[in-house]
Amino acid sequence: MRQINFVVIFVIALALVLFGIENTEPVIIHIAPGLDVESPLCVELIISMGIGAVFAWVFNVWAQVQGYMSVGKQVQQREVRIQKLEQDVQRYQVKLEEQSLLLPAAAVDDGEGGEAFAQ
Repeated sequence: MRQINFVVIFVIALALVLFGIENTEPVIIHIAPGLDVESPLCVELIISMGIGAVFAWVFNVWAQVQGYMSVGKQVQQREVRIQKLEQDVQRYQVKLEEQSLLLPAAAVDDGEGGEAFAQ
C-alpha cells in the first residue's frame, strides 16, 4: 500500500511541476476588497494545494478521533453487558444450588445388594 501511495504522490507532484514550468506568468488574486496579490500561477497553485492538503489532514485526524470515541463507547457498553451476564450466571448458580438441596436424596448402592455380575 505504501508503494501505491508513493506512486500517487509522485504523479501528482510531477504534474504540479510540469504545470508550474508551463505557467510562470503572473496573475492577480483578489482576496478581499482592496487586497490583491500578484504572483506566478504555479506558486498560487502550490499554495492552494498545500492548504487543501492541510484541510484533508485535519479532516482525517478529526475522523480518527470520532472513531476512537465510538470505540470507547462500544467498550463501555460491552463492559456493562458482561457485568450483567456475570450477575445472571451467579444468580443461576444460586438457583441451581437451592434446587439441588430440594431434590430427594438418591438411593446409594453399596455393591452388596441384589445384583450379580458375571465374570
